[in-house]
Amino acid sequence: MASRASRRLLKDFLLKRVTSTPVSSVRHFSSSSSSETAPKIPHFSKKGRLLTGVTIGLVIAGGAYVSTVDEATFCGWLFNATKLVNPFFALLDAEFAHKLAVSAAARGWVPREKRPDPSVLGLEVWGRKFSNPIGLAAGFDKNAEAIDGLLGLGFGFVEVGSVTPVPQEGNPKPRIFRLRQEGAIINRCGFNSEGIVAVAKRLGAQHGKRKLDETSSASSTSNNDVKHGGKAGPGILGVNLGKNKTSEDAAADYVQGVHSLSQYSDYLVINVSSPNTPGLRMLQGRKQLKDLVKKVQAARDEMQWGEEGPPPLLVKIAPDLSKEDLEDIAAVALALRLDGLIISNTTISRPDSVNKSPVAEETGGLSGKPLLNLSTNILKEMFILTRGKIPLIGCGGVFSGEDAYKKVRAGATLVQLYTGFAYGGPALIPRIKAELAECLERDGFKSISEAVGADYR
Repeated sequence: MASRASRRLLKDFLLKRVTSTPVSSVRHFSSSSSSETAPKIPHFSKKGRLLTGVTIGLVIAGGAYVSTVDEATFCGWLFNATKLVNPFFALLDAEFAHKLAVSAAARGWVPREKRPDPSVLGLEVWGRKFSNPIGLAAGFDKNAEAIDGLLGLGFGFVEVGSVTPVPQEGNPKPRIFRLRQEGAIINRCGFNSEGIVAVAKRLGAQHGKRKLDETSSASSTSNNDVKHGGKAGPGILGVNLGKNKTSEDAAADYVQGVHSLSQYSDYLVINVSSPNTPGLRMLQGRKQLKDLVKKVQAARDEMQWGEEGPPPLLVKIAPDLSKEDLEDIAAVALALRLDGLIISNTTISRPDSVNKSPVAEETGGLSGKPLLNLSTNILKEMFILTRGKIPLIGCGGVFSGEDAYKKVRAGATLVQLYTGFAYGGPALIPRIKAELAECLERDGFKSISEAVGADYR
């Protein structure tokens, strides 16, 4: 296939060179007298011919290389090549770089993973099959613009949002700040969102396209084949719900999100832990959380669902919680049979490792490497408090397969990253999966599920 593509590229290139030569110039030369001196070729034309020759040579050489390697090798080369772009993004304003990355993924200008995931990473959660446990956290694709491109990078699942009922701009800019040496980011975006209507339109269009693709490919697919993925196609899609800044009824905002977006979601998340929306974290209190979850569950369950049933409902919590707060959340989660918890959001604290940076004084939530130990400790506490009965998603500070493995052993069934992806780019994803598989095999685990909570069982 790669060979055919390279030959087609060469053919198109040569065709363009031929058709780009003006016919009038050919006729003019042929009608000239033989005694006339041929016009001297300008200097730039010589350069042009040299450039053309070099380009053709590169195309032929590239085509020859592509034709001699297998698809897996070529795919690995493409992912590694993205490392060359990272320094360019580092020169850009943080928020502009973020928008550019989302736009590239939305247009398919990112590599697509063709290699199968290591079998040891496959697992089933909530009756849904994940080809691997590594996901992209909410906040990257806030408005569901690039789901297909992001899942194509090899994530086992992608979470979009947070999505608010009514469009809102969020907090004033600048609102995203890099701490490069510390591998961290501070943001105070404040739920900037295009709103439920815009996101529902995109998700609906994608859902319809996927159904059409499934219908067209049904004849060529064996009924015995195991299909990984969910409503978004090859991977699992989560939708993170938020509330509007000026809303006086938080429950109504989340209920509206459920009614509009749950039909397109493999799981839903109630985000009550962003530090950038005033009063939001108060919803993590025992009574407030219990009342909120009850109303959202009721809204979900009153809808009509097919054989798959309603999407699981999760709550995303903060890392800045006391032992008493964690006990209250665990009690609510167990009592109401919550489907899962995401641990954790960004922190308002500033660990010693970042205090020396002048950027650390900026208001907002801190994510990245400094959050790893804090979020993993909260994860461990929640795994113990819930007695391993509730699936937990570990999030915060994941930059390597070893980091992901720490989350898994601390109790995470699934793992999410964001800041690591922002710094490492697409090449980080296959590396994390390979390293995680090596960790599992090194310690004698036959599957990722066997390692969940291994340190605290």
